[in-house]
Amino acid sequence: MSVDTAPRPTTRAPGPKAARTGSGMVGSSQGSRWWLYVILTVALLAVIAPFVWMVLGSFKGEGELRQVPPTWLPDNPSLDNYTQLFSKLNFGQFFTNSIVVAVVVTAGNLVFCSMLGYALAMLDFRGKKAIFIAVMGTLMIPGVVTFVPLFVLVANAGLIDTLPGLFLPFLVSPFGVFLMRQFILGLPRDLLDAGRVDGAGELRIFWKIILPLCGPALATLGILTFLGSWNNFLWPLVVAQSEDKYTLPVALALYSTGQNSTNYGLLLAGATVVIIPILIVFLIFQKRFIEGIATTGLK
Repeated sequence: MSVDTAPRPTTRAPGPKAARTGSGMVGSSQGSRWWLYVILTVALLAVIAPFVWMVLGSFKGEGELRQVPPTWLPDNPSLDNYTQLFSKLNFGQFFTNSIVVAVVVTAGNLVFCSMLGYALAMLDFRGKKAIFIAVMGTLMIPGVVTFVPLFVLVANAGLIDTLPGLFLPFLVSPFGVFLMRQFILGLPRDLLDAGRVDGAGELRIFWKIILPLCGPALATLGILTFLGSWNNFLWPLVVAQSEDKYTLPVALALYSTGQNSTNYGLLLAGATVVIIPILIVFLIFQKRFIEGIATTGLK
């Protein structure tokens, strides 16, 4: 009977030195990117600094706003600018006009852009490429070029100084059509075939199958459209010719700017109030907005 005395290989756990080496590699990789965090911090401060100064400035008096060098924190915080804003302006009417125009424009873009995007992405018909090229060509034309022809069309339709004249020309946007088309292209066509096998028509397929899957893209388009319509200034300034048709940005600009001076406190208070609905909309749809930006065009 023989006994095997040959040495057997043993498995040893990694020592503290190896563990330290692994963690050191992670720490060194993070430490080598310190410059990236510095750049992002500086960029963040550059973005939020004007908004912070705007909010703080809305609590300052006119004299403190004009002093040199300017101050960040108000010496004597006051709500006089907000009191003047709500008392001097017909704020309720102007706010309602802005809400109506922004909501109608946003709803129109969500419906019509998604319908046209679905047709360009999933349907086959004659002239499909020509329509898409026309949409892309319109996207490349600056809005200033079409401003006067658009105004002439609205004037000939008798819509000057009316709320429909403020929102009807913007119910569809080429950017919205392009965004929805790119997102819908990433959806599987098998879903459409399954719906057609079950006897569903194209409109039912769009409402019941495609539209529920377009939540991220619809949230992205809705936020961008609401933001653009809410902040629109030049078109309402030209079309709205009576006070009861003014939107909030137009009313703030007209009432805070006099013949020889500008009431900066009123402007800052008005800008702070104007930005609140935008922040609320973005915070509600933030997750969907980021998801829509990240996944649009990916299959």
